[in-house]
Amino acid sequence: MGARWVLHLDMDAFFASAEQLTRPTLRDRPVMVGGLGPRAVVAGASYQARVFGARSAMPMGQARRLCPHAVVLPARFALYQALSERVMGVLADAAPVLEPVSLDEAFLEPPVLAGAAVADVERFGTELRAAVRDATGLPASVGAGSGKQLAKIASELAKPDGLRVVAAQEEQAVLAPLPVRALWGVGPVAEAGLRKLGVHTIGELAAMDLRELTGLLGTAIGTELHRLARGLDERPVAPRGAAKQVSAETTFDTDLTAMTAVHDAVARMTEAAHRRLLVSGRAARTVTVKVRSADFSTSSRSETAGSGSTDLDTLTAVAQRLARAAVPEGGVRLIGVSLAGLIDDPPPALFEPARLEAVPAEAPAPEPGDPGQQPTDGSAAIDTIARPWRPGDDVRHPKHGHGWVQGAGHGRVTVRFETCSTGPGRARTFAADDPDLVRADPLGSLD
Repeated sequence: MGARWVLHLDMDAFFASAEQLTRPTLRDRPVMVGGLGPRAVVAGASYQARVFGARSAMPMGQARRLCPHAVVLPARFALYQALSERVMGVLADAAPVLEPVSLDEAFLEPPVLAGAAVADVERFGTELRAAVRDATGLPASVGAGSGKQLAKIASELAKPDGLRVVAAQEEQAVLAPLPVRALWGVGPVAEAGLRKLGVHTIGELAAMDLRELTGLLGTAIGTELHRLARGLDERPVAPRGAAKQVSAETTFDTDLTAMTAVHDAVARMTEAAHRRLLVSGRAARTVTVKVRSADFSTSSRSETAGSGSTDLDTLTAVAQRLARAAVPEGGVRLIGVSLAGLIDDPPPALFEPARLEAVPAEAPAPEPGDPGQQPTDGSAAIDTIARPWRPGDDVRHPKHGHGWVQGAGHGRVTVRFETCSTGPGRARTFAADDPDLVRADPLGSLD
């Protein structure tokens, strides 16, 4: 049988790249997508922001300290979904079976590449990336290998905006020096256990005695990881059904005995599950907290609301309330939080919204030419409660067309009028209650 080729396509800095695409003034600037509140996290960071250490899933406060000149924008899920559909359409044309992993990445195994030479795979990958760019205007990285694990690793090695094909004869050379966390199934707990045995790289994991590895991680997980570490991956590329829940859990090295420590851990687990919720583009109705005690007994508590939520503070408060009822006497060994009852079409505020507060009289007006103008306290600058404007909001004007809010305050709002096709546009300042300035559909920025 000829060589098997699995491809993994990953859109580069997808959320931030989508913002730079549709707001041309930002194309060479550091951009971060996320909230501005005290518990906000970075959902996406452009490569210009990553140079300074900003990363996805990082607390926004930390990211802004690392890159204080970055433009921070709220997420526009409708825009990302529309671009994702274009990407998946290109991939579906390239292969009959497609396995989307999230909005911005997918696996495919084109039958035309069965038994193909490396040069043919490189040509196919180059054409695929070009087709995605033609359809979306966005860069993508593609990796190819004999299985899903290698394809995923190859696409990471190809970033940004590149192609990496791992031939059979170089698989071990590529895998061996990588950290064990690069393998699916190796989380913080497994990594810590392997580190205690002196195992830090995939090559060291592959060289382990299988009995020792399964003794540490269990038969199923240990055997699977041992195979993946040696480049053996027969998992098929297959369509995925919509996930019924997103979750996160952790086992502690030392049992938690104080409720404050439990609440902190629940907040971290809720935040991790929340990030996956945002990527899925859905809202959660049900929150479940699982607690395992020092004697390995497990209890759980759930609460279901009438409508879905994507608000981190709301979900965290529910999870912490449930934890108080679930925590047993004695220490806590494990805590998990899951978000279920997932529904489509989440509320517009994918991230915790900035507080709506009146602007003090001495608040400075935004400079019309500065695309990075942001309120410094994380609040939305408004002139009246009836007309709030946030940086990043999409607007439309009958004369100037589609634009986005750069800054607002002191009864004024500065808007830069531009879209994907216009090139960098001009900024104009209006009264915040100007009747000609109305909220617009984010998809208008794709025109």
